[in-house]
Amino acid sequence: MFIRNESFSQYLRKYPVVSTLIAINVLIHLITWIPFVGQYIYYYGVGSNFLISTGEWWRFGTPIFLHGGLMHLLFNMFALFLFGPELERLTGKVRFITIYALSGLFASAATYFLQPLEYTHVGASGAIFGIFGAFGALLYHGGRTMPQLRQIILPIIVISIVMTFLTPNVNATAHIAGMITGFLIGLSYFHPKRIVSWRNRK
Repeated sequence: MFIRNESFSQYLRKYPVVSTLIAINVLIHLITWIPFVGQYIYYYGVGSNFLISTGEWWRFGTPIFLHGGLMHLLFNMFALFLFGPELERLTGKVRFITIYALSGLFASAATYFLQPLEYTHVGASGAIFGIFGAFGALLYHGGRTMPQLRQIILPIIVISIVMTFLTPNVNATAHIAGMITGFLIGLSYFHPKRIVSWRNRK
């Protein structure tokens, strides 16, 4: 179900939104390595609660495309590469973008309202946790009829939540807010007819 066996060209063709998001994140991270230019982009994109409070509202969205290091980028993009395609195929391009974008935005908003003014953050984790939340909504509506998905995604959700609170320097607020947002949006998307259609495509 979450095993990717497509060729590179097949992956790009089948999952254009996920592929584009991965490419944008990787490209922006590479740009941040360029002297001066990269520092400028990173500074004006980082999620800074203090700067948001002064009116720099774009910082609710820009942190979703920035990462604190190569391992941070690779971990998030691997999760998107692995779990994003199934959700994109199930929901369609527009709905997938809605889940991903709103989860990321609400993760940043929750960070702004619940963390101190000096708090700063970057990363796509909130949006990716929104994907997990959307799968949780799918299980809520039809988990009994999809035992394979239940066996795979439930442990992943539980482990992700546990690791969020055990791993240092992790924006737990963004993770949980993103997951809740994805779950709530997923509740409105995954009606029984859509679930049956998804199962039939398997």
